[in-house]
Amino acid sequence: MRHNKKFNHLGRTSAHRQALLSNMACSLIMHKRIATTLPKAKALRVYVEPLLTKSKEDTTNSRRQVFSYLQNKEAVTELFREISVKIADRPGGYTRILRTGFRLGDNAEMCIIELVDYNENMLKEKAAKKTKRVRRSGAKTAAKTAEVETVAEAVPAAEEKEAEKAE
Repeated sequence: MRHNKKFNHLGRTSAHRQALLSNMACSLIMHKRIATTLPKAKALRVYVEPLLTKSKEDTTNSRRQVFSYLQNKEAVTELFREISVKIADRPGGYTRILRTGFRLGDNAEMCIIELVDYNENMLKEKAAKKTKRVRRSGAKTAAKTAEVETVAEAVPAAEEKEAEKAE
């Protein structure tokens, strides 16, 4: 029985699984987004998010701890130099999994896992949503005041035209 064995073994031995997750984490850090299967992405999220949290504190010890997981100097440098600056104020949830459908060959569920702060399209949409948000009651009130203002402006203009005609 599988009592208290919660993580996905991904059909691999322990060493193979650690190598797979390390390579995927390096690719995610270097490219900011990778396409993979859903179970691998979920396992990668559990693997990489603690590393991203450790990267917020740039000390020799934290660099060594992250390097022991990644085994890639370029990825560690990228993580501590660029990514940690962007995620400094985020309390967690550094990755996003977007499902993309099913693979044609074996019908495996595919997805894209990405770093949240590096998706410019979603950041633009989020900024646009913040500026466009208007309360309904406020919009109705604003529309009524706009109508009243236009009517108020139209009345003196009409009076001026009548005065000109009279002269």
